[in-house]
Amino acid sequence: MSAVAPQAPATAMVQRRPQRLDAWWVKPVITAAVLGAFVVYATWAGLQNANYYAAPYLSPFYSPCLSANCAHVSVPLLGDWWKWSPAILILWAPGGFRLTCYYYRKAYYRAFVWAPPACAVPDARAKYFGESRFPLILQNIHRYFFYLSIPVLVFLWWDALLAFRFRDGIGLGVGTLVLLANASLLTLYTLSCHACRHVCGGGLDRFSKAPTRYRLWKRLTVLNEWHAQIAWFSLFGVALTDLYVRLVATGTLRDLRLF
Repeated sequence: MSAVAPQAPATAMVQRRPQRLDAWWVKPVITAAVLGAFVVYATWAGLQNANYYAAPYLSPFYSPCLSANCAHVSVPLLGDWWKWSPAILILWAPGGFRLTCYYYRKAYYRAFVWAPPACAVPDARAKYFGESRFPLILQNIHRYFFYLSIPVLVFLWWDALLAFRFRDGIGLGVGTLVLLANASLLTLYTLSCHACRHVCGGGLDRFSKAPTRYRLWKRLTVLNEWHAQIAWFSLFGVALTDLYVRLVATGTLRDLRLF
């Protein structure tokens, strides 16, 4: 008489304690520290309402400047009734774009709420509903923040071009290169976004019917593979650009003219 093999349980038992022996907690802790520091700095810089313009350099946190009380008025749409920092009028758009970004969701879900903190580590919560309930269901508006980020990107490139225009004529300074690098990194971040890739190649039954979109989708797919790295570089880039302009505006740092 042959022995009957025991049947496996229908549902695998999930261990509530991490079984990993490596320092899995280091990465989420570092991520939380870096993202937290950026949020603190960006909030502080956005509320300063000062030292964000050092001709011809404009901080990306204040671009485009929409109120008449700007040190450098790009598009004075609101007149002089706005008395607070003009950064408040614009930061919500690129901030929302990053907040709802697919990569950043993974980063801050793991870092701040441990959902889950790492692979093969249990979720900190007893139940997980994904992004099907409020407030996480609001993450689905990411594609609309993507659309809103494009005009902001155009203004950042315009600011980078204006950074060649000094009071004594056309020139090139270190700040010019800083603004160009920042606009380039933010462009790469936007183009490597999952929403951008979907806009270019999504919703098609057959790529053979849209060869141009297929070629564009293929190129964006290659760029999308580097989205995580670009996200971090562009995050540091925009903060360092604001810091550079701020240091020049306060006289702490002297901008070097290359010609």
